Amino acid sequence: MSLTTSGTGSATAEEAELRALQAALGAEHAAVYGYGVVGGKVQEGRRDEARAAYAAHRARRDALVRAVRDLGGKPVAASAGYALPFPVPDSAAAVRL
Repeated sequence: MSLTTSGTGSATAEEAELRALQAALGAEHAAVYGYGVVGGKVQEGRRDEARAAYAAHRARRDALVRAVRDLGGKPVAASAGYALPFPVPDSAAAVRL
């Protein structure tokens, strides 16, 4: 994602793009964290699916980090932990997550 920097308002458009990328990056950090929880609870039969989704989110996260840097931004860091929308005590809850 890149923008040309000609004309008025281009800095604003670039800033908006950077904010959107940072928000998406934050969401991917949370998703990667969530799949860490899923991986620890999901039954063996669903682990390949969980691993594939985890890898996809990590790839999107990494692409967003590059995009933020390409715009001259400092990528938002992952939090140490994230609040899950509900408890994940077992495989059924992990699949819902």
